[in-house]
Amino acid sequence: MLRIGATQRYVDPLAAGINDLQEMSKTHEAISKAKTQTWHRILTHYLPLYFPEIERFAGNSRSDWFLALLERFPTPASMTVLGQETFSREAWDLVGRKVSKARLINDIYETACASVALPVDEDSVSIAMFRMVITQARSLIRQRDEIERTAHAMLAENRDYQLLRMIPGIGPINALTILAEAGDLRRFSHHRQFLKFCGLDLATRQSGTFRGRTMLSKYGNARLRRTFWMAAQVAARQRNNSFRDKLGRYTAGHADDADRRRKAMTALTAKMARVAHAVIKTGTEYRPFLERSDARWKDPSLQVP
Repeated sequence: MLRIGATQRYVDPLAAGINDLQEMSKTHEAISKAKTQTWHRILTHYLPLYFPEIERFAGNSRSDWFLALLERFPTPASMTVLGQETFSREAWDLVGRKVSKARLINDIYETACASVALPVDEDSVSIAMFRMVITQARSLIRQRDEIERTAHAMLAENRDYQLLRMIPGIGPINALTILAEAGDLRRFSHHRQFLKFCGLDLATRQSGTFRGRTMLSKYGNARLRRTFWMAAQVAARQRNNSFRDKLGRYTAGHADDADRRRKAMTALTAKMARVAHAVIKTGTEYRPFLERSDARWKDPSLQVP
């Protein structure tokens, strides 16, 4: 392997200065997985038993106000026993900054009045276990938010981080993961080397006269591959960027073809990796529609008033 050059260079995280980034990225992933598991446990076990109707107010897993409300009022009876005015007064600070907060609180109270939840006492052991799980979920949310604040504070002045954040779909955590897992992207002289490092290169399985299908090798860094996939999903839902435009060209006339859309999203994932490598290697900011001859993006400074 040494003679034919089939080697891979090892990057020491301490020597490369990315050890702290790797620890933050991996800890964030572990906490996020634990938070998701706890959130699903609340939605699929505790709420169907003790307050099934309130799930429509849940929102997303970052809704700490919803968990705070459940921690204080875990059952419909704990709300209705207070009366509407008293409940509205106590829940006002828990709900947080919401548009039409009074209407939301009234809707929650009316939902509690018509609930078909199990008639369990608030001071029972089962409700104590419910509150324990809610406390765990809120603690995981605080830990995740603290890691995100620390990562942003550490990388705010990092030029590579700033360039990655300009790419549609790449937020603070995705940028952190890319820098933590790939290190300095300039060490890849060509984007194909970086795609291979991510496992986004094409490979054909063959043996003797048998030749299989050509597909992604998936031999590279799985966390990088997943990060670019998630970033491509977000970018495809945004407006006015080349990723959404490319998805439209791939799926034009085949809107109901799930297999074609999956292949298109794979192509977008590889494009996301190429763009990330290009902006860091060249030190230039992301420019939408740069690859098209009829580019929609134009430098405002060059436009004639």
